[in-house]
Parts: sequence; structure tokens; C-alpha cells
Amino acid sequence: MTARARVLVVDDSPTMRGLIKAVLRSDPEIEVIGEAGDAMQARAAIKEFNPDVITLDIEMPNMNGLEFLEKIMQLRPMPVIMVSTLTHRGAEASLAALEIGAFDCIGKPLPGDRAPFAQLAETVKAAARSQRHRPGLEGAAVTRTPAYSVPSDYQPSRKIIAIGASTGGVEALIAVLTKFPANCPPTVITQHMPATFTKSFADRLNRLCAPQVKEADDGDRLEIGRIYLAPGGERHLQVVNSTAPRCALVEGSPINGHRPSVDALFDSVVKLAGARAVGVILTGMGRDGAAGLLRMRQAGAITIGQNEKTCVVYGMPRVAQEIGGVGRQLPLNEIGEEILKSTTTSRKVRVA
Repeated sequence: MTARARVLVVDDSPTMRGLIKAVLRSDPEIEVIGEAGDAMQARAAIKEFNPDVITLDIEMPNMNGLEFLEKIMQLRPMPVIMVSTLTHRGAEASLAALEIGAFDCIGKPLPGDRAPFAQLAETVKAAARSQRHRPGLEGAAVTRTPAYSVPSDYQPSRKIIAIGASTGGVEALIAVLTKFPANCPPTVITQHMPATFTKSFADRLNRLCAPQVKEADDGDRLEIGRIYLAPGGERHLQVVNSTAPRCALVEGSPINGHRPSVDALFDSVVKLAGARAVGVILTGMGRDGAAGLLRMRQAGAITIGQNEKTCVVYGMPRVAQEIGGVGRQLPLNEIGEEILKSTTTSRKVRVA
């Protein structure tokens, strides 16, 4: 970045605003240009300061954060990072915010946290660099193709689908998975998000998608028509073969700073399926999953990366592309169709 990221902090709690400002001001690449306690103050501050990024509390008086986020995305699109309580209610609101167009969601610290908002500064800088504000992208709703657009003769092959995503992944996964038919191949996903969010996200995907989607449990058998989302927290999602291919939640140190890690998932798919797999890496910060995708490609698997133009953050897919892990680089709206083409025994797959 050639200039510091200019941030407006919006929260109804003076204590929380103070904590957020202190964390951000400790980074020399960030400038806190203003603060606001509610939507009315925030609207005036946006006009006055024209920030690069906004941090926005979800629960505020008069107009809540979701309502204000919708107005921002409609009238003056810019990267917005939602600040949410790590509760079930907070998770539901955060997922709704991500679908509306929020750049990312950060959990409010819990009592006793030694490093509150540890990822906030990096997320703010990534938001300032992001392409979310480009004309044509701002506030755009996810385009969802219903499953009935897949021909009735779609028959899944014996392949396994593995997908990794991070920042921007909620929208991206919805765009991809809503194209899957009810009899899709077994699909395993690692999406970086807090532990309290993954169950709500799996439930949300299950309501939107034709296949059954669930948060993965240790020992879940991989079955056709099932999608398994890695639970956030202390274990990595892997696939193993004991008596039959299954999900395994494995203890281990963070990989690339993440637990669960996309690399841990992809490496296990290499061991289980080799060339009988499709690996997909979607939008996200950092490099998690890039090396694993390369190993999948080297094992003969089909590998797909989201292209720069359609990524919220072209980080993980960029690294995967640079090191040779991506066999096919595609815009987001073509990835679901490409996965289906790569996993069917039917002669032709058309996805509208």
C-alpha cells in the first residue's frame, strides 16, 4: 500500500470504539480518521471523511448494522468490516452481512482474551486493498442458479470434491454450491471462520442448496449428495479411509496460521483419492491451501482457482496460481459448472 488505510470506527460502545482504535493505531499503515456511535453519526462522518474502510457494529440503536450496511452498499459502496458478538445470534447476523456485501466479520473479544482483535489490522489493510469498491461489483447480490438447471441425466463419478476459501468465501461458496444437484459427489470444505459461525453457515447452505449440507462430525461417512463443512475451532478437517471414506477431525497445530487449514484438507484428499478428486481454491487472504492444491494437481487431480477479477481478496488463489497449483483459472460464476463437468459420467452438463 502506498498510503495508509483510512478507517472510520462505528460502534455504540465508547469502550469498544476505544479498543478498536487502539488496536488499529498500533499499525503504522492504518489511520483512524473518525468514529461514530450510531448510523446517523456514521452517515455524516462518511460524507465528511470519505474513509477507505469502515468497521461497523452489528447491534446499534435506531438503525442496526445490517440495515445501515444495506444502505451503504446501495448508495456509497465501500469495504465494511462487521464487528459481531461470538454468539449464535451474532453468527446469523454476520452471515447475513456477508451476503449483503460486507468484506469480512470480526468477533468481539471475550473476557480474558490476551490479544483482542488480533486479526483486525490485517483485515482492514486487506479491505483497503480489495477490489470490492470497483464499479460493477459493489453491492451486487450473489447470482444463484437453481439446481434444476442441471440436466436430469447428471450422474456423479467416483470423485471427491475439496474446496478451500477464506475472506469473501461466504458469497463465493453460495455461488458455487447452489449450482450443485442433489446427487453431487461427496464434497468437503474448509472455510476460515470462527467456531461459532460454522454451524450457522452450514445450516444456511443447507437451506439454499439441493444437496444436504452439514457441519462435519468426526466419523461422518462421505456420501453422494452430501457436503461437509469443517467446524471452526481446534481441529483440522481431513478425509480418511478406515472401512470407508470418512471425515476425521484431527488435533494439530495451526497450519499457515489456520485451524482448520485448507492445506490439511487438501493433503488428506491426495492420500485418499489421488487423481479421483477435484480441488478448488476460492477467494481469501494469505496462502493457505496453495501448496496442498499443487500436491493435488501433481497427484493427477483436477484443480480450479478463482480468478482475480471475481475475488474479494486475490490471495490464496494468487499464490496457488503462481506456484503452479491451478490447472484451470475461472471467474466465480463458471466454477460450479466446471466442477460438475469434471465429476460426471454423463455426456454433457449444462448449467444456465
